[in-house]
Amino acid sequence: MIKSVASGNVYRNPKPHLRAIHGWHPSVSCLPDGELVATFDLGQGVESLDYRTYLARSTDAGKTWSEPLPVLLNDPVTRRNTHTIRTSLVAGGTLVGMGIRAYRDDPEEGIINRANLGYVPADIFLLRSPDQGRTWSTPQPVTPPLVGPAFEMCHRILELADGRWLFPTSTWRDWNGNQPHGMQSIAFVSHDQGATWPEYLRIVDQFDRGVLSWEVGLTQLPDGRLVAVVWSFNEITGKSEPNRYAISTDGQTFSPARENGIQGETAKLLTLADGRLLCVYRRLDKPGLWANLVRIEGDAWINLEEACLWQGTASGMMGVRSNSDELSGLKFGYPSLVQLPGGDVLVVFWCVEDCLHVIRWQRLEIA
Repeated sequence: MIKSVASGNVYRNPKPHLRAIHGWHPSVSCLPDGELVATFDLGQGVESLDYRTYLARSTDAGKTWSEPLPVLLNDPVTRRNTHTIRTSLVAGGTLVGMGIRAYRDDPEEGIINRANLGYVPADIFLLRSPDQGRTWSTPQPVTPPLVGPAFEMCHRILELADGRWLFPTSTWRDWNGNQPHGMQSIAFVSHDQGATWPEYLRIVDQFDRGVLSWEVGLTQLPDGRLVAVVWSFNEITGKSEPNRYAISTDGQTFSPARENGIQGETAKLLTLADGRLLCVYRRLDKPGLWANLVRIEGDAWINLEEACLWQGTASGMMGVRSNSDELSGLKFGYPSLVQLPGGDVLVVFWCVEDCLHVIRWQRLEIA
């Protein structure tokens, strides 16, 4: 049911002997004319001071990609920061990007506090591009509907059938460890195409038992229901638990989270044209990036087929080192999925090959 028919690189440092450039966290969109646009983060390291988001495009179904160019060229904020942006295509052909600036007041610190998983001071912004990512608007500040105090940049904006925009994220503690809402998966809600975000949906909250709900994947079924899957990390043991999913029938509230039979971490979802789901994730019980074809029947998650997309070094949160060091030391992940006009699916993800963090793509045939 899942067959890889082609693969290649979106970005790989062409001259690693001259400069250290690595890639992470891609988003891929298929424009109305079939052109592909991918955005991803480049930098010397995953928390380096030169970490920024770039854009590349392909006019030949992913076989070749343009030289990456920075997305945010004229940031009005002068305080030292790094940023990461997730992009998506919305109605009317506009590309939108939700981003987070992480303020780097101490150049000798990363963005994550090694002692408590706290996050540096940060703010959220929204960008728009009416010309397929060639130019972008000035960053628009986003006022969150609750105090995080920090938020995870783990998903791009999802446009629903009723016109609402959702920004899936997770609440995150600040540098000093403050966490008024724990660390739960939520989604900001906008009723005016991103101008304001006055409310939020609670997707999965397992914090009362010491489990952090990270890297939510969210999609909408043809019947309007929402399906979410989260990486469940037990902060007490330092190990990841099986993925859990939740379903919303009313677009407002989600069912209690249940295991879905997948031993994985970061998982992202795509609703296929026939109503089935494709779930791509970093697997724990077997190494590599895997894909599951899924059918939702009532409130049941049914795994139909699984396939390994990329066989790399085993990687995950195993409780061997500190939580922050294991998080920063992951070797692959963060898949982004789009169904192409002919029905195939393009999966873009980051991985470590030959000591380089590269951005790869896989084209899948789904039967």
